[in-house]
Amino acid sequence: MTGQDHRQVLKGLRVQDAMRRLVTQLPTTALLSEACRTMIKYKVNAILITADQQTPVGVVSKTDLMTAYYAGLPLGTEVAQIMVGPPRYCHPQDSLDAALDQMREYRIHRLYVTLGLGEPVSGILAFPDIVGILYRFCHRCDKSLLSRGKKAEETAWSEQLSVREVMTPDVYILPEETSLWEVMGGLAAYKFGAVPMVGADGRPVGVVSKTDLITAYLHALSPDVPARTIMSTPVLTCQQDELLLDVIQRLIFWDLHRIFVFKDRPETLVGVLSLSDAARFRSGSCRACLVSRISP
Repeated sequence: MTGQDHRQVLKGLRVQDAMRRLVTQLPTTALLSEACRTMIKYKVNAILITADQQTPVGVVSKTDLMTAYYAGLPLGTEVAQIMVGPPRYCHPQDSLDAALDQMREYRIHRLYVTLGLGEPVSGILAFPDIVGILYRFCHRCDKSLLSRGKKAEETAWSEQLSVREVMTPDVYILPEETSLWEVMGGLAAYKFGAVPMVGADGRPVGVVSKTDLITAYLHALSPDVPARTIMSTPVLTCQQDELLLDVIQRLIFWDLHRIFVFKDRPETLVGVLSLSDAARFRSGSCRACLVSRISP
């Protein structure tokens, strides 16, 4: 990015620069069990639902499947019964700013990419995709901490953003003996994607995510069982004063969507940082790109 205006890092970037071209789809007649398996296998947060001639008619997300589990719907139910629609679209040539404005306006996490009405879906754009392309820009930027070596002494550390400036400053915590009923109710009420579980001593011992709940649903596990039955371990954390760029790099390399944030000690959780937070907050990971911030 040497020679470019760092304050305009998003200017000129289009949807086609960031979108993924693999779109996971299922027909309206597919069963919830197939939707669960597909979501787990492909590690996606949503599935495009299509009717005749593969015409998109709706979307089934992790939240929709978790809600079906909570409602006690049989796994033999067709996805058409829980899908939300119609899908929201953008054009490959739309600016990323315009696409993000649309995502904010409709409070959605993804847009499907098409050349026009009646045209097939050619891709999908979600918050993690935005973070991915911004990370690549940061990697090449001469102001970034990733540009080490000869330029290391020229890096302005005061320009770097910390995790606490971007994170969601709240975290929903539950005891590990909490039932899956209560976990699902809490995630739905607070609109979180995962909840850390604590033991009797108050220390974090695991995490229950929507993916964990979908897996439990697929295996016909009773929602009465305690969360410790399905929780993942360990609880991955970062310190609130760590540099945003370093933590985003870990999330991307570890293929994670979120990490919990602590203050002083790992057991003192004070927030959560997700790739969605990073995408909504700004266009970059340091103050060199402050002017082109994406307002939440």
